[in-house]
Amino acid sequence: MDFSLSAEQQRQYDRIRTAARDLVPEYSPAEFRKNSWQKMAVLGLVGAAVPQEHGGAGLGALDTALLYEGASEGGADTGLLFAAGAHLFACVRPVLEFALPQTRKALLPALCSGEWIAGNAMTEPDAGSDVSRLATTATRVDGGYLLDGTKSFVSNGPVADLYVTYATTDPAGGYFGTTAFAVDRDSPGLVAGEPLDKSALTACQAGEVRFDRCFVPDERVLGSPGQGQLVFQTSMLWERSCLFAIYLGQQERLIGRCVDHVRNRRQFGRRLADLQPVADRLADMRLRLESGRLLLRRACAGIDEGQDPALWVAMAKLAVSEAAVATSLDAARIFGGRAFLTEYGIEEQVRDAAPATTFSGTSDIQRQLIAREMGL
Repeated sequence: MDFSLSAEQQRQYDRIRTAARDLVPEYSPAEFRKNSWQKMAVLGLVGAAVPQEHGGAGLGALDTALLYEGASEGGADTGLLFAAGAHLFACVRPVLEFALPQTRKALLPALCSGEWIAGNAMTEPDAGSDVSRLATTATRVDGGYLLDGTKSFVSNGPVADLYVTYATTDPAGGYFGTTAFAVDRDSPGLVAGEPLDKSALTACQAGEVRFDRCFVPDERVLGSPGQGQLVFQTSMLWERSCLFAIYLGQQERLIGRCVDHVRNRRQFGRRLADLQPVADRLADMRLRLESGRLLLRRACAGIDEGQDPALWVAMAKLAVSEAAVATSLDAARIFGGRAFLTEYGIEEQVRDAAPATTFSGTSDIQRQLIAREMGL
């Protein structure tokens, strides 16, 4: 069992880590698309896990995760990388795996090149963790479906060209009661709201998307009618593993900054690094990071090898997200009062880490999934 990166993987990791210094967030829609998004497209972040025949980089889950981890360690804004991850894992992957061949041919090149941005429209005001009770409905009509309902917290919602969304097609169908769709932004009856005023992951604009008798043709159904849960859960395997590599890179960055700080900062006539409680805290930070990294790479390997990775993915998501929050708070303790000065950037890292235990399935949901995989 080899835990080291190959020479090629290390080269690609170093390349993205260096290039990520140029990834800075823009907040006006035009500048975001022209600068931030296009730069991520050039680096391969928006189409990494898509075969080259469709315009992607042809990477597997592990190499895609390494790409995101390296970009994050290199200093790319966490919210910006989250925007790319939501696009790729929650939207592009479902199109790749479940769309009709002609739909893949029509959509994937633009999604992989950076010409189009995709928005993930699953969450609703009354359906966050419980995605089995969607109020948005899809009514069968000649040639397609009419969508009615409201989605909230749509990642990339205000700037997206395409939305992957889910709606109830059979209220009595249980697991088979929902269907997934790929919907163009300019579809009649679709209204994308203004960006939400968020305090975390601000470079990833999120907003409300409303459907009012929005017609979606049959060729834009992802999978078969009633397979919405399958489409969603398959995308979550990628998102809960590859996207959370962002937080491995963030932790690596924070630990490095903390080590530099405690070597130079003196209190009580000694370096902070010589105080045992400080050293213990840093040791715990490293332990959390490396434990999460091993679980995440094991989960990605399971995806690449065609195994059932559900247990490893849930454990990786839980470990990495909880570690990200704990490590950002530990960094704040180590920096003391300076952590609350914006010039040091520590408070921003705390804000960006905090949502990690909520999105893509809360920590409690991951524990339930782990227990289920254990046969409980």
